[in-house]
Amino acid sequence: MAAAMDWLPWSLLLLSLMCGTRAFYVPGVAPINFHQNDPVEIKAVKLTSSRTQLPYEYYSLPFCRPLQITYKAENLGEVLRGDRIVNTPFQVLMNSEKKCEVLCNESNKPLILSVKESRLVAERITEEYYVHLIADNLPVATRLELYSNREGDDKKKEKDVQFEHGYRLGFVDVNKIYLHNHLSFILYYHREDLEEDKEHTYRVVRFEVIPQSIRLEDLKVDEKHSCTLPEGANSLPQEIDPTKENQLYFTYSVHWEESDIKWASRWDTYLTMSDVQIHWFSIINSVVVVFFLSGILSMIIIRTLRKDIANYNKEDDIEDTMEESGWKLVHGDVFRPPQYPMILSSLLGSGIQLFCMILIVIFVAMLGMLSPSSRGALMTTACFLFMFMGVFGGFSAGRLYRTLKGHRWKKGAFCVPFPTMVALLCMWFGISLPLVYLGYYFGFRKQPYDNPVRTNQIPRQIPEQRWYMNRFVGILMAGILPFGAMFIELFFIFSAIWENQFYYLFGFLFLVFIILVVSCSQISIVMVYFQLCAEDYRWWWRNFLVSGGSAFYVLVYAIFYFVNKLDIVEFIPSLLYFGYTALMVLSFWLLTGTIGFYAAYMFVRKIYAAVKID
Repeated sequence: MAAAMDWLPWSLLLLSLMCGTRAFYVPGVAPINFHQNDPVEIKAVKLTSSRTQLPYEYYSLPFCRPLQITYKAENLGEVLRGDRIVNTPFQVLMNSEKKCEVLCNESNKPLILSVKESRLVAERITEEYYVHLIADNLPVATRLELYSNREGDDKKKEKDVQFEHGYRLGFVDVNKIYLHNHLSFILYYHREDLEEDKEHTYRVVRFEVIPQSIRLEDLKVDEKHSCTLPEGANSLPQEIDPTKENQLYFTYSVHWEESDIKWASRWDTYLTMSDVQIHWFSIINSVVVVFFLSGILSMIIIRTLRKDIANYNKEDDIEDTMEESGWKLVHGDVFRPPQYPMILSSLLGSGIQLFCMILIVIFVAMLGMLSPSSRGALMTTACFLFMFMGVFGGFSAGRLYRTLKGHRWKKGAFCVPFPTMVALLCMWFGISLPLVYLGYYFGFRKQPYDNPVRTNQIPRQIPEQRWYMNRFVGILMAGILPFGAMFIELFFIFSAIWENQFYYLFGFLFLVFIILVVSCSQISIVMVYFQLCAEDYRWWWRNFLVSGGSAFYVLVYAIFYFVNKLDIVEFIPSLLYFGYTALMVLSFWLLTGTIGFYAAYMFVRKIYAAVKID
């Protein structure tokens, strides 16, 4: 308990520092300075929907196209995210207003959507697709003004402004489908202070859009590609009938506003989340509860161990001591190699590889080195780090495999990075496999772990175990505390993945990761202690499986999230969701199982080194 109380103030201090941290940019990422009437390029990223989870490129729909379509060179992370950044025909000039302009109107005639195109647009609208654009690498956002439930004059004062990423392609009203064919761009700039007699420069600090649906008959278009929007609420929206051809105009307007927001803080608006105070309170609550329970467990296990070791090391009454049941009685079998040592060491090697990658990625992201402005940087970094961490995974797997009396190290090395073969075959052959072999070779050549006691030639008979020593019961018991430490953060991670939100609270995530490591280690030590006290020395595989018990709760939570938070009803999106969820659960099981295994292994070596063995 005292240990937990000592940890608590430091944890809260670390948490307060992380909460106050704001995103900053990597040195070398320079802002773009614009002069008056300089072109500001509007690019399209993709179309997304939380209902289908299937991203499409921008020109998969019949939007207006420029004379020459140019796709941006993408990094690995952008490819895996489904981004296809491409230019658009929007003509936007710095600090230059446009009241209304028509796109793709060379012949002054409206655009005609064929029946096939109309059906496709109608389908995307009913699937609730969002369009994502960027200007100066800033994503477009739709302003949402929410009001509290207070009555009276205070209602106006309680307006809460939030931002929705992208804009809705259209909407459905009374079984009719309408398309947002007019975009009102609102761009904010920050005027840079310069010396006298020098031209002012501007930097883009926010990009908003107000989508509107205006039918063809209510738009007045002239020969200069300009248009006049209808006044007031007299116009009707542009309907898309999927059974016939549809005529419409794609139009846009541009409005500029000066802002006090500086370029370094321009992402703060996009990273603003609702219920942030609830998030902070939940994290602090998790810290207090986890360290409180950890303190109790530590106190119990330490007191019990001291008593056990003192009794076992008494020189008198040796016969009485040996008649007692306890973990000392299995000292001759506790380090007996388990079944399938190659598979066990390979799984643990993959876990070490994951652990190193996740630790470095979260730490670097917490320092602000993986800003959201660097699109795909987080995923690219994670992929390459996972490849390069293969040398550490191979080293740990090779040394453990030799400790378990294994001899076929080349075959064992091939088993470590197998999950990456399916997804990234070329990277696996070019980077991960050679590094794993290199690490496995040096790990296998190194001296095996020095166990404090010798293994008997004849295995000891294991007594009948109690019901609570069942493996599945152990998984349920061991998974509660680690899952309780992270389930709040899990909600925000799932929202970022499946609902196209930005995740940026890496300070919280780093703290939660540390708590996860501590809780997994302590629960694993408690479980292996109970198992050895029951005179069951077959702890290798059981401890690895039980330590990953929180992955079972992650799976249950993923199912809960699918049923209650998402609107996925079709088969393919459901298959995608549960396929990715299965990979996440498997990776989480490898991670937590590896953490718990090595904590238990060090604990077992420590306690058997502390007792006198005849």
